[in-house]
This record gives sequence, structure tokens and C-alpha cells, in this order.
Amino acid sequence: MGKKVEVGLVAVVCLSVVLVSAFVEVEGNNHGSTKSKGIGIYVLKKGEVTAQFTNYGATLLSLVVPDIHGKLDDVVLGYSNLESYKNDTTYFGGLVGRVANRIGGAKFALDGHVYKLSKNDGNNTLHGGLKGFSKVVWDVDSYDTASHVTFKYSSPDGDQGFPGKLDVSVTYELIGKNKLGVKLVAKPHDKATPVNLAQHTYWNLGGHDSGSILDHEIQIFASKITPVDDQLIPTGEIKDIRGTAFDFLAPRLIGSHISDTPIHGYDYNYVIDNDAPKGKHHLRKVVAVHDSKSGRKLELWSNQPGLQFYTGNMIKDEARGKDGAVYKKYGGLCLETQGFPDSVNHPNFPSQIVKPGSIYRSVMVYRFTSVE
Repeated sequence: MGKKVEVGLVAVVCLSVVLVSAFVEVEGNNHGSTKSKGIGIYVLKKGEVTAQFTNYGATLLSLVVPDIHGKLDDVVLGYSNLESYKNDTTYFGGLVGRVANRIGGAKFALDGHVYKLSKNDGNNTLHGGLKGFSKVVWDVDSYDTASHVTFKYSSPDGDQGFPGKLDVSVTYELIGKNKLGVKLVAKPHDKATPVNLAQHTYWNLGGHDSGSILDHEIQIFASKITPVDDQLIPTGEIKDIRGTAFDFLAPRLIGSHISDTPIHGYDYNYVIDNDAPKGKHHLRKVVAVHDSKSGRKLELWSNQPGLQFYTGNMIKDEARGKDGAVYKKYGGLCLETQGFPDSVNHPNFPSQIVKPGSIYRSVMVYRFTSVE
């Protein structure tokens, strides 16, 4: 069993992040389950890579990786204390669901019944509702500092308006020298229900406090998006974006055409091409990001059909950031592998409905390297 250690100020290897006593740092083991109900910090370390998680929201708190010169930096935006995560409206590092992204009108019809959901984005539902999965305390099922941590949560029937009890787990695992794997599994009990889980980390490969990500170079293996209306709700169209400001099939700077987009930023679901390069275990390489200053490169593989690319357009001087950082607009980017937003209201989109006896599985692998 892992041992819980109460702390006033927690300092973690390679990190200058200070975390207040609302967190508990938990010592890992090599064999089993912690079954913890408290809120803690869970540290994974392999080689030069160190990651921190908390079971509040199954949240990724930090990830430290080397740059091209071997300098270690935390490349994940976040806060220094638990209270800030509880009050957070940016979803820093959280695991969002039961249905990630937006559901128009906060309702949908399934099996002849109209389900009305909690509204937390105007008249719409965003990332699961007022108390989605990023705002609850998960159980800690298994933890080994040298390899993985698994969080579990049981969402009851009627949670935020969604039908049926749903058991969910997320496993974060350090793989090999420089990879972070994420496996999401969900099992409904007695009712069909929509499931679309996403990992909502904000990345900045120059370091979490290094400023804008507009000079990062990005390549997205997608030639289409699902356009949205003025409330960011999909219209139902699937649109070819080759040759437009949305086209990242060839690598280019994020900021190169950002002023040509309707919202002067990116917050769109990209439809991953079926012929996108595939990695191991039939995962597709969906996106690659490179920061020329640090030399850090992030590649992401997934089995999901969509990628929400978001450039932190709505970050507004988050002064409570780690190390006293003040995060500003474009301070981080999100790469959320997912099903299409509002699929429950668009029959032409891939279905997110999971029936009893079926299992939802989403897998992603982040690979970090340093290149000139």
C-alpha cells in the first residue's frame, strides 16, 4: 500500500512549483491499489520525465521534460493550490466528461426521451455540465511511481441530466523514455448514454510561464473541421479547410494566419483524416507541435475521430498560476482528442452513444523529443 504523507509545502523533484496543504503527496508503491478517497498528489517519474497528477478531476498538474540542451521545464499550465482548481473555469489539466465539449441547447433526445442537461455555457452544456468529471474527487485504484496511476469514478444515473450509471477510469502511464500514455474506459450499467471524454491540458513547450504559443509550429493531420455558429455549437456541416487559415496539413506557425479566423484564434474540432499516419496499436498520429526556441517537440497519437485544437483565446490574466506566473491570452494550447462536439444532436456525426454491455475506450500517447 502507498503511504500518505501530510505536508504543509510540497516540493517535488525537478519542480519549483509550490503546492499548499490542501493537497496530500502520496508515496507510490510497486504492486497495488491505494483505494484513496482523499485528495492527493501522485508523482510519476521515469528518467528525466516527471509528471504530477491529482485525483481531484483526474487532473494533470505538471509535466517536466528536457529541452534540446537538457534543461528541464514544466510544460503544463496550472495553479499552485487546490482552491484555484476548484474555482477554475479554464479546465486546466482536467479530465472532462461525461461528454466533453459543447451540447447545444443543453439537451438531446435518446430512445424517445428528451434529456435536459445542466447549463454552464449560456444556454448550452460545456464539458459535462456544472459539475462535470473535472470537478469531482476520483478514487485512486492503482499507483506506482515508476509507471502509472489509475483513477476511477462512478457517475450516477441523472448526473448533470445524463441517463444511467456510468463507471469511468483513466490510467496515466509513463512509457519508455519520453512518452505519456492515457487510457480512458467507460462502462454504462443499465441505460444507453453518450460518452465523450477528453484530456484538457494546456501545453506550452517553451515552459508553462514562457508566454505566447503563437510561435509554436503545428501540423494537424486533418483536412476538414466541423464549423460552428457564434455560440461555438457545430452547425452539422463537415467542411474541407485546405488552403484556408485552418489548414495545418503542412507544418506552420500557429500565429501565421490566426488573425484571418473569425474569432482571432482556434477553438475548432478537426476531423482526423482516415489516411493519417498510423502508429503502434492502430493509433493515428493526429498532431505534432514544435517549439524552435527550446527544441521541444510533442507528437500525439489517438484512436479518436476528432481533435479540438484550442489556442487559449479565453485565458484572461490568470494571476494565480504556478511559480507566480500570469497566464495571458494564447499562453497555452489544448489538443483534445475526442468524438465530434454535439454529436448527440447531429445524426451525421459519429455516434457517442454507448449501450449497456459495450465499453467506451479512448487512448492517446504523447511523445516528447528535442530537435533542432
